[in-house]
Amino acid sequence: MTTDWRNSPPAENYGVDELMVTALAEYFQDGEQACNGMASFIPVAAFMLARLTHAPELVWIASSVGLEPRPERIPASTLEAPLWRDSIMYLDQYTDFWNFVLNGRWITKFCVGAAQLDQYGNANNSIIGEDYHHPRVRLPGTAGLADMCSIGKDLYYWNPDHSPRSLVEKVDYISGAGYLDGGNTREQLGLGGGPRAVITNLAVMDFHPQSKRMRLQSVHPGVTVEQVQDATGFELLMPGTDVPETRPPSCEQVRLIREIVDPNDMRKRGMN
Repeated sequence: MTTDWRNSPPAENYGVDELMVTALAEYFQDGEQACNGMASFIPVAAFMLARLTHAPELVWIASSVGLEPRPERIPASTLEAPLWRDSIMYLDQYTDFWNFVLNGRWITKFCVGAAQLDQYGNANNSIIGEDYHHPRVRLPGTAGLADMCSIGKDLYYWNPDHSPRSLVEKVDYISGAGYLDGGNTREQLGLGGGPRAVITNLAVMDFHPQSKRMRLQSVHPGVTVEQVQDATGFELLMPGTDVPETRPPSCEQVRLIREIVDPNDMRKRGMN
């Protein structure tokens, strides 16, 4: 059952974690199908909030296993049974799930976290350094990231640490394909979908429809355009008008996040 959150006034007391959740939740609508991966507390909170407010018919597949999960709250893992054990249907991860995602009509939106993200939305979760076999840092790996980024899904990135280290001009290794070299490169390779938005602790970005370069869409309240640019390892494109502020969460959205969706504050993991 949804709540009358739209008539709730803007909250004055909220954290950037709650702002990220509400900003991401706006991208999910009734009838769409969305999926999360591991360590995805912000996306899971966004899915749950969307279903409690504006998108009660959002179809959610949790951790590539649970169709329509019904957790009482976000548990300590977004990949294991406490999240999806009460789902209306269990999907075998290695067969049923991939049958769904390879069908272009199902699971249209995927939330992506990446250690590095570049100006064309290419993601790196593999290595830091030029030599794959002798990296400076070996990252957790791709899991299904390479697949999900290459089979026509709309990709939504989140990053709680907006910095030149995480938003780089060119990733050291492409674990998940964004717009590759920009322009129509992705389209030429027959890849549909692609990056749609990036939500960080400072701002919301999208991608220019022609160049496919990352573009500043809004800055969070109290953050300046200069601060966002200084924290980015490449030059962000700017909209044609003044950059607006990201809409703050409403009082009701904050209440739902804190009391219903995530009373244990799992969404704050990884936040600075």
